[in-house]
Parts: sequence; C-alpha cells; structure tokens
Amino acid sequence: MSKARVKTNRPLILESAMRVPDGAGGYDEVWSALGTLWGQVEARSGRLTNAHGATVSDLSVKITLRGAPVGASNRPVAGQRLRSGDRLFRVDSVSEDNAGGFYLICHCQEERAV
Repeated sequence: MSKARVKTNRPLILESAMRVPDGAGGYDEVWSALGTLWGQVEARSGRLTNAHGATVSDLSVKITLRGAPVGASNRPVAGQRLRSGDRLFRVDSVSEDNAGGFYLICHCQEERAV
C-alpha cells in the first residue's frame, strides 16, 4: 500500500466492552471510550440478513489506521469497536499492511437495521 494513497482523515473513537453489575446478580455490557484514532474507512461488500427477527444491512468494512505496536493502548484488537458518529464498526481482525507496520488494517463489520 502506498503511503500517499492513504488519507487517515476521519476521527474514530476506539471503544472496549466492560461488564458492570446489573444489581440482580447478572451484568450489563457497557462500552467505554479509549481514545480517538484517525483512519480511512472503505466499504468492501454488503448484504441484507435477518438478525433477532429484524432485517439488517451487514456491511464489511476495511479501516486503515496509523500503525501501533502489539499491546499498545492505541492498537485495536478483535472484539473492540470503532465509532464514527452513530456508525459502529465491530473489529474482527487487525494486521499490519506490510512489514514496516506504518499502517494497520482493521477488518470490521457494520450492522444497521433497515
């Protein structure tokens, strides 16, 4: 990937799920913001599907971010999500774009009710 072609000009909030007690012996899942990353979002493929009795648009998305070493707080991991306004992107996998690791490639899914 050429560095000149990547425009990491969209702010994305990195979020991680946390479990909090619900007061009834169980727990609720809440999302906590970890920080803002700048990225480029590219739609890959999409389809309509059914989830929980509703029709949803399932969109595969490639998000390119600036590189960060494994274990760094600004490097997403599978199971986290990226937020852009009201759009949510579930992170499925993260890898470097090449051996230099200047950029990270996040393969994500965006699911929206239609």
